[in-house]
Amino acid sequence: MLKNIIGLLTGLLFGLGLLISGMTDPVKVQGFLDVFGAWDISLALVMGGGLAVAIVGVQWARRQRKSWVGDEIEMPTKTKVTSKLVIGAMLFGIGWGLVGICPGPGVVLLGTGQWQAYVFVPAMLVGMLVFQWLEPKMN
Repeated sequence: MLKNIIGLLTGLLFGLGLLISGMTDPVKVQGFLDVFGAWDISLALVMGGGLAVAIVGVQWARRQRKSWVGDEIEMPTKTKVTSKLVIGAMLFGIGWGLVGICPGPGVVLLGTGQWQAYVFVPAMLVGMLVFQWLEPKMN
């Protein structure tokens, strides 16, 4: 029960932060990506703040054996950069860069009723399903 409450509160806080920061506005995100045009650097500050919080959180988690809800904390062990990782990151970046929405803000946008979310989120889910189907064939 506590695990679900913490998950819900964390998700709500994350979604609220995305809304307040403007990360859910596709035009603002595309403005940030348009470095040779009308560049809007404000999202760099949002990402920098998120990175600072993440660094502190990861350093704290490395010193703990269990999470607040009692689960074992397992830090990632893979450090090798593979071609599949690079290609996947490029496809991900191109996809959200074209529409100005990435997965987290896409889910938040569903709750705001913006039509872009109702196109983006199903397309994202189809992409995930296609990957699950293709991935075993790529090994």
